[in-house]
Parts: sequence; structure tokens; C-alpha cells
Amino acid sequence: MRESPKATPRGVFRTKSIEQSVADTEDPEHGLRKSLSALDLVVYGVGVIVGTGIFVVTGSVAKQYAGPATALAFVASAVVCGLAALCYAEFASTVPVAGSAYTFGYASIGELPAWIIGWDLILELALGAGVVSGGWSGYVANLMGNAGIGVPDALSHKSGRFGFDILAAGLVLVLTGIVMAGMKLSARVTGVVVAVKVTVVLVVIFAGLFFITGSNYHPFLPPSRPNTGSGSDLHAPLVQIMFGFTPSSFGVMGIFSAAAVVFFAFIGFDIVATAAEETRNPQRDLPRGIFGSLAVCTALYVAVSLVVTGMQKYSRLDTDAPLATAFKSVGAPFWSGLISFGAAVGLTSVVMILLLGQTRVFFAMSRDGLLPRAFSKVHPKFGTPYRTTLLLGGVVALIAGFFSVGELEEMVNIGTLFAFVVVAIGVIVLRHTRPDLHRAFRAPWVPVLPVLSVCASLWLMINLSVETWLRFAGWMAVGFAVYFGYGRSHSLLARGGGAQDGSAPSRPRFPGRA
Repeated sequence: MRESPKATPRGVFRTKSIEQSVADTEDPEHGLRKSLSALDLVVYGVGVIVGTGIFVVTGSVAKQYAGPATALAFVASAVVCGLAALCYAEFASTVPVAGSAYTFGYASIGELPAWIIGWDLILELALGAGVVSGGWSGYVANLMGNAGIGVPDALSHKSGRFGFDILAAGLVLVLTGIVMAGMKLSARVTGVVVAVKVTVVLVVIFAGLFFITGSNYHPFLPPSRPNTGSGSDLHAPLVQIMFGFTPSSFGVMGIFSAAAVVFFAFIGFDIVATAAEETRNPQRDLPRGIFGSLAVCTALYVAVSLVVTGMQKYSRLDTDAPLATAFKSVGAPFWSGLISFGAAVGLTSVVMILLLGQTRVFFAMSRDGLLPRAFSKVHPKFGTPYRTTLLLGGVVALIAGFFSVGELEEMVNIGTLFAFVVVAIGVIVLRHTRPDLHRAFRAPWVPVLPVLSVCASLWLMINLSVETWLRFAGWMAVGFAVYFGYGRSHSLLARGGGAQDGSAPSRPRFPGRA
């Protein structure tokens, strides 16, 4: 005898049934076209993860927090991501619907928590795209300057005065057009860009091996010392304000302080889950895409950190362009130019995939009625949410053009970590409420593993500054106002559609599987 889905409470904690979520993907006007393979997903993951982090973060963290042990900080951060990846893989293969953590939260915890995480992801991905496009603009402006082509101060932020960064805004608009033209085109463009930048990274790694000096690795784990730069104001980590704990630089605790910083370099593997609805065989390919991209990027990060700290003593590393200056310090300036080229090319795919992920979350929220339904209409030819893409692309272009958002990376970190917490809790809840669901991939050691994921994510979150937490709280307050002013009353579940009421079949129908 089949076990029916359990009834869900009404109100802000009502959940949307898995069956209804999957059925929504088959609506020709509001369903996305399936065109992606496992390789496409790995390329997307690598494309968004490998960015400025690999060229910049390695040096700044080695100099300020962990020395040569920065490689261990990358491993620690990868473990946190790996715990979350196991949870994402179970959810994404069970609920292959656009929206990532938002959709997972809606199916397990309830509408209000889902709204919170969706609202959070929209901010995270918009700021991420703005930050990265600004970085891309800086690299391209330098390359243009080397070729004798200058960018007027009024069309950049270089002078420190008010201006409009035309290069950053132009990049966002071009990539918005590519994202709107279809997932397959986006995948092809991303594939070319990722091939170029991974080649550059590998060449840099192997070239750097010939300039390593063994003495630069000693001591591999420098002696611990208090991090006196954090202070006790809004820039101090929350853990210091809560418990009086003073973060340290170097030593064992320095590795964990570094891990909270280098986590920014890993953001992106979760973007793979936003493409679940557009994957041809999501039950098989989504776990492969998530784990494959995370494994590739971890190996690249560890290798780069070992090379750069072996080429130049960690205490002398440059915090702005460590790889480039490390090659200059050993008399190999050619590689500096190659690194700048690789960084500029690499950031292109990062911006595009952040835009893609943001549009899919917004689209899913719109399809559920929490945002205006007009934005969930799919283009009849391209099969993409073109209205959502145009809206968000325009907003991100304005952010990239008008604002220099160099200090907003932590907002991206806290948003991602919060999504990790929601997904991990959702795995536990859905295992209890829907044990009958077919799970193509099952995370091991539930509930122990999701609890570990929650704890690890929360630990990194409280290592972020108080200022970041206040900004996050402000954005969430705006989100609550929008939900209770619009989303709650316009939700399709509020109108009686899609809630778990015991009438749905016990297992959802997945395209391509009997």
C-alpha cells in the first residue's frame, strides 16, 4: 500500500509537494528546456569557482593568516563544502527543479524559510556578479593600458571619484544576452572560457615548480600570534563579540581563520544545483557535477597555494597580485602577463554563471507566486526566463557600473553559508516527512552528517564580521516586508495549489525514467 505525503500545516510553514514541483517543470510556458549533461555541469561548477580567488586569495591568506599551511586552509574549507555537497546532491537528485536551496527549503521546511533563503540567494548572487565584474574590469583596463588604450576616469572607479564603470556594466549586459539565448549556448561559451583559464592555471603551476625554493616552506605552520587587527568594533568577527574569543594568525587556529576567508574562493559548486531542471538526467548527473567541480577546484587551489608559497617567502607575498609578483621576484615577468590574461578570461565565466544562478532562483520564486508570475514566463524559442534575465541583468549592470563593492565579498560568504544550513536541515526533515521518496543519491550518515554540515557552516559564519551580520539582517528585514506585503497572499499555495494534502502520488514523475 502506498504511503501518501503527510499533510502540511497552513500558513507560513506550508510546504510545496515534490510532485507539484516536478509537475510545474512540464508546463510549456513555465518550464525550462533540458539540455545539460554531467560534463556541462562540471564545467559550470569549475567555471564559477575558479576566479580571482586562485590568483589573489592564496597570497593574501598566506601572508596574513596561515603561511605555507594555506594549503591546509583550502582543504578545511573544502571539507565544509564537501559536507554541504553531499546534502545538495541528495536534494538536487530528488527534487530536480530550478531554484536550488530555495526549492529544497520549500519542499521540506516551509514557505517562509524558503522565501528567506531565496531572498538571500538573490542578494548573494547579485553582489557576487557585481564584485567579480568589477574585478574583471580592473584586469582588462590594465591589459588595455599596456596596449596604450586608456579608459577615461569618468568611465571607471580608478580615480577614486564618482564614475560609471563602463567595462563592468558592458560585460554584464553582453553575458545577460548570452544567458537569455539559451543554456546550451551558455554551456558552450563557458566550456571555451573554462578550458582557457584552467590551461593557464595548469601552465602557471607547472612553470612555478621550477622556481620553488625548499627553505620558503619553513616553518610550514608559523607560530601562532594574536590577530590584533580585528579590534572590537563592527569589523571584529562575531565570535569575538559573542565569546570574547580572539582570532589568531598562524598556528593551528590560523588555519581555521584562513579557512573562513578562503571559503569565498569555493563559492559556486552550489550553483550547479540551480541548473537541475535543465539537466537531461538529473538523478545521475547532478551529483557528478557537484562532486566533480568541487574535486577539480580543490586540487587546483591546493597546488597553486603550494607553488606560490614555495616560490616566495610567505611574509613577502603581495596581497593584491601574489602569483604575478612571485614570478617577477624570481625573474620571470612573462608569466605575470599570462596570469593577468588568465584572470580576465576566467572572470568572464564566473559572472555569467552567477547571473544564470540568480535568474533561476528568481524564476522559481516567481513560478510559485511569491514574486510576480509575469517573470516566470519562458521564451518560446530560447526556453529561458527572458523577463527575469533582462530585469536582473540590468540591475547587476547598474550595481557593477555605479558601485565599487570591494568590501562586499563577506556578504556573499554569509549568504552561501546560510544556504548550506537550510539545505542540511532540509535533508533531515525530508527524510522524516517523506521516507517514501525515491532518492537517486542518498547522503550517508543522516542525521549525523547534515548536523556536522550545519555546525561547520555556522562556525565559518560567526568568524565573519559583525558589520556583515548587520548588513545581512537589514537585507532579511526588507525580505520579510516583501513576503508579508506581497508573497504570502499571492503564493500559489495560499490559493490552494501544490500543497501536500495527501492526494499526490507517492513518487514524483521524472522525465526520462520509467
